[in-house]
Amino acid sequence: MTQRALDSSGEQTPGPSRPTMIDAGAELDPVHPMEPPPARRPDGLSTAEVAERVARGEVNDVPVRSSRSITEIVRANVFTRFNLIIGVLWVIMLFVAPIQDSLFGFVIVANTGIGIIQEWRAKKTLDSLAVIGEAKPTVRRDGTAAEISTSEIVLGDLVELGPGDKVVVDGTVSEADSLEIDESLLTGEADPVIKRAGDPVMSGSFVVAGGGAFTATKVGREAYAAQLAEEASRFTLVHSELRSGISTILKYVTWMMVPTAIGLIISQLVVKDNNFKESVARTVGGIVPMIPEGLVLLTSVAFAIGVVRLGRKQCLVQELPAIEGLARVDVVCLDKTGTLTEGGMDVTEVRPLNGSDEAYVTQVLRTFGSSDPRPNASLQAIIDAYPAAGGDALPAADGDAESWTVTDAMPFSSARKYSGAAFTEADGTDSVWLLGAPDVLLSEGDATLTEIEQLNEQGLRVLLLARAEGSLDAPGAAAGAAPTALVVLEQRLRPDAGDTLAYFADQNVATKVISGDNAVSVGAVAGKLGLAGAENTLDARRLPTDPDEMATAMEENAVFGRVTPQQKRDMVAALQSRGHTVAMTGDGVNDVLALKDADIGVSMGSGSEATRAVAQIVLLNNSFATLPSVVAEGRRVIGNITRVATLFLTKTVYSVLLAILVVCFQVEYPFLPRHLTLLSTLTIGVPAFFLALAPNKERAQPHFVRRVMRYAIPSGAIAAAATFATYLVARHYYSGEGALEAETSAATLTLFLVSMWVLAIIARPYTWWRVGLVAAMGLGFLIVLVVPWLQDFFALKLVGAPMPWTAVGIAVAAAALLEFTWRWVGRRFGA
Repeated sequence: MTQRALDSSGEQTPGPSRPTMIDAGAELDPVHPMEPPPARRPDGLSTAEVAERVARGEVNDVPVRSSRSITEIVRANVFTRFNLIIGVLWVIMLFVAPIQDSLFGFVIVANTGIGIIQEWRAKKTLDSLAVIGEAKPTVRRDGTAAEISTSEIVLGDLVELGPGDKVVVDGTVSEADSLEIDESLLTGEADPVIKRAGDPVMSGSFVVAGGGAFTATKVGREAYAAQLAEEASRFTLVHSELRSGISTILKYVTWMMVPTAIGLIISQLVVKDNNFKESVARTVGGIVPMIPEGLVLLTSVAFAIGVVRLGRKQCLVQELPAIEGLARVDVVCLDKTGTLTEGGMDVTEVRPLNGSDEAYVTQVLRTFGSSDPRPNASLQAIIDAYPAAGGDALPAADGDAESWTVTDAMPFSSARKYSGAAFTEADGTDSVWLLGAPDVLLSEGDATLTEIEQLNEQGLRVLLLARAEGSLDAPGAAAGAAPTALVVLEQRLRPDAGDTLAYFADQNVATKVISGDNAVSVGAVAGKLGLAGAENTLDARRLPTDPDEMATAMEENAVFGRVTPQQKRDMVAALQSRGHTVAMTGDGVNDVLALKDADIGVSMGSGSEATRAVAQIVLLNNSFATLPSVVAEGRRVIGNITRVATLFLTKTVYSVLLAILVVCFQVEYPFLPRHLTLLSTLTIGVPAFFLALAPNKERAQPHFVRRVMRYAIPSGAIAAAATFATYLVARHYYSGEGALEAETSAATLTLFLVSMWVLAIIARPYTWWRVGLVAAMGLGFLIVLVVPWLQDFFALKLVGAPMPWTAVGIAVAAAALLEFTWRWVGRRFGA
């Protein structure tokens, strides 16, 4: 028998899985030609037949891709729009100006190299984690079942299936035992499809109930979902508010940059009729700082480092934006089993009902346990308490235990909430038994429910063993079933679950416990872990179907029991309709639909193949306590990139405005490329790198572009106005040979001081290393001003005392205006 019983609550036995993901949003046409059903081969292929197929290349050789290749990484980091623009300008500068005016090109080379190295490190992390979690499907060869790598499957292999297993290649069903397969990831149809011998199965679908085996008819790149799995498991930075926001900013920057650059070129080359080479140098000096090229690179580096950090904690991020997404989450929906509780359980008591003989009940439970070769946590607890004959067996009733035989078995269904088995007892009597949720198997108002309610209030789990009339597959098999015994189980709480729930409460993230178990029992478990609102429980069978009413019920309650898979999906949709960003955790096949629809799906590493297929984040260490690390990493990335984006875009704004002012006033552009390279390095490049990687616990806020630009625009405008004012004053103050260099030096001093004040504002709240970082940047500029060879190298020399002090005074006034503006913007629009 190739089936796996499920937990009576709807939870599934953890099993091996593989970190691939199918893009459920893609437009798919799952109908494709299938080969005729092959002749049944119950023993599978022989060793010789496998070798023959390998020689012919009929192997499932699709590479497991968890990241893009080295070539793709290099191409993505090197061949960008802005690198092209800067590259052309760099080549021009190498011909017309000293090497110090070409420093911006070397900085870009270094930054691009850093980006490639960091993403390569992230690639290695992802690849190694993907290998750790790779699926090992069970294949029958020479009559023996064994686990092999997915890539070793050959055409014609007989692959066994159990609940939660993913169909890894296309095939035709050879054996079916109440086999139900969910094809929702391919067809969008949520209802499981019953499969019989001869029916086709498609890669990308998964088993929700029953068991069986199928013969592989399409392997490798011919398999239906192969290209989807390969594409979806790539290292990606798309579909992110942060990334799309930066793209929007860059689009507007390009629009501003092109006409401004043209005006600057005309002004410097035609109107002023200066020395050609110096005019080109100053033109390039005006164009280069308009490009916030480091912002894109720094975002990629921050995401890549985030993946590496989480990888060290055994957290596989299948889509990088998931780091960002979880940081924006304000509601986390948790499944109790496997999340708040550990997989193991213990039988604390068996209470016979209606005068049932305890020894007879013991024998029924012992035989029920032997009906499933791959028991789940609940059934394993029963097996441990009542092992089969040959172990530490208890005395059997009605004859030898071995004389009881299992004649039929019914897998658990989330819709039924129970599983079943049929026996032939020692005396030849046939009996049919059901094991599952008491409040489903018992009629409403049954006196036993009161007793069960008291047990549930203690956080205990209760299963009902009932004897049914008729066959297992008869419609309404549970109707009229005679209650025989209560099986009381105690769940093992995860030691770190309480701290994790406290973390979410502290971060104002609402926690909803959604389970297939009895609501009161789940609430008691949540209460033991300190969940706020755990007393607010609701039986999902009383949950309103109207989406708006359901959303209200979801917001008012914290614990939900007896939830069906479809209801989990509806609950997620209801919360999303109220503007909530929802994360869903789960490890069983009954969680797949909700995981797929949630903003962020989180799967346990030991969960089913199906849940890992749709989850964006897989906790390979099966620890719910890893989630705070993911949230913290996302907040660090988003909060810090928002900070440093203001630095980069302030530079873009003041560069564009300075160019416009130069064109309007018909004066020489005050800066050479070397000046702005120095300023960018000290006030943006170096500090931005450290600030982007710093701890940051601020909750992620929406509207990235608006939040960045409302600070960058006034800051850039103030910096441009102050710098140009100093430049104009210096033009009237200095005259004769060397006047332009003195004017440039004074303007550079003002721009540096104003930019440093912007950096000082962004570095808040101050810590010792932030203060040290700002001070180090100021010291670096001071060294340039006082060391003679650095003065010559950067063409910076302050002449006299009045003008430099005037430049400082203007910068101080601009800094005061910056402080006022930032505080006004914070009060007017919120921080």
